[in-house]
Amino acid sequence: MDAVRWSLVVPAKRLGAAKTRLAPLTGGGPGLHADLVLALLADTVAAARDCPAVADVVVVTDDARAAATVRALGARTVPDEPDRGLNPALAHGALASGGGAVAALSSDLPALRPAELAAALAAAALAPRCFVADAAGTGTTLLTATGVPLDPRFGRDSAAAHAGAGAVPLDGDWPGLRRDVDTPADLAAAVRLGVGAATAALLPRVPRPAA
Repeated sequence: MDAVRWSLVVPAKRLGAAKTRLAPLTGGGPGLHADLVLALLADTVAAARDCPAVADVVVVTDDARAAATVRALGARTVPDEPDRGLNPALAHGALASGGGAVAALSSDLPALRPAELAAALAAAALAPRCFVADAAGTGTTLLTATGVPLDPRFGRDSAAAHAGAGAVPLDGDWPGLRRDVDTPADLAAAVRLGVGAATAALLPRVPRPAA
């Protein structure tokens, strides 16, 4: 049987409005804060593009700088035409991808490894809808669908919401895939795992996050 090739949908808010809980590190201003959000996105997209199971990466964004960055990494972009929040944006991106195997991937996974993503996607091919919970076990970093609608339910307690909607939880040794970055402590944990080139290059400008 041929291996499944996936279309990945990555949401990207306008840089200045994203990741507000990282403001204690960045000051929340338009400079460093936007640069950090963009670096997290760039490392996520770069890892996804390097994953052999991924055929296409579609970034849903209305931010011109984010769009230019991910296009340079080999992703394509679509505007957030619904403009009604994260889940409608992901559903729109999934339709725009045109793929039969579609996955929504968080945009803030700077420690993601292509091999981790490949292993999770291989496991996801065994059921119509699957998800990977974040490191805390309550959120979701990856939601997959093969031959059925994506039906994203991201937000508070999204792991329980996806499980309740019939998605199968996947369990594997994928620390980089599970480590999304919402807080300074999350960034510290990602740095300990080893972050991608864009985030690593920015770290000298970022005050050391609390462990």
